[in-house]
Amino acid sequence: MCRWAAYRGDPIYLEELVSSPAHSLIEQSHCATRAKTATNGDGFGIAWYADRPEPGRYRDILPAWSDCNLRSIARQIRSPLFLAHVRAATHGATRRDNCHPFVHGRWSFMHNGQISGFEHIRRRMEALLSDELFHARTGTTDSELLFLLALEFGLDISPRTAIARAIETAEALSRETGGEVLVRFTAAFSNGEALYAVRYATDDKPPTLYAAPLGNERSYCLVSEPLNDEADRWAEIPNGAMIVISDRGMATERFLPQASACAA
Repeated sequence: MCRWAAYRGDPIYLEELVSSPAHSLIEQSHCATRAKTATNGDGFGIAWYADRPEPGRYRDILPAWSDCNLRSIARQIRSPLFLAHVRAATHGATRRDNCHPFVHGRWSFMHNGQISGFEHIRRRMEALLSDELFHARTGTTDSELLFLLALEFGLDISPRTAIARAIETAEALSRETGGEVLVRFTAAFSNGEALYAVRYATDDKPPTLYAAPLGNERSYCLVSEPLNDEADRWAEIPNGAMIVISDRGMATERFLPQASACAA
């Protein structure tokens, strides 16, 4: 399983999540404590928002702990909204196109989880994409495909409904092929304005997600694992929840793909 961290609030340097804390994202890349695998060395990436509507992005296939450029960039870049990810591959080879975050237009997206039997439904999922979004696909992961499906289903209009439809599509196709219906999905995504996150799994074993304020009441970070030992500071996000962080602070709401998709 992968590890990731995201932030929205007053501008901070990326290093405050990526490299400086005792249990920073770089530390988690080789010593994760709340994942099935302690090592997440199949590449990394960061996406950040600044003065332009589309995010900047830096990705590589090196383990995060071995790339000196990552520490330098994290020390120099200051942003009010960013996503950072270290990868432990489940689907897709170790190559730059498969490293998160994925970006399309103003949207950025990163994911921790899996679709069981993805190889049996991948072609049918891709067939649901418009030509534009199909040709935007550069990697081979289930994560990128879920992101593109959400864009196809109206991520710009209703992030909750679009993500729900993408997950429900994967579940429905798995049922139709007679395979195991298992989706584990803990993801963060943003349009440069709000930061969204979802924690969901069909088997009640979703990848971990925690939230904590960072600075004032409108600045929050979301992480796969707490960045320090201050246990009282970190709130675990429950299974079946969606987080929205905006100028109004952080809000939590129930997330059920079938119900959300039907409400569209």
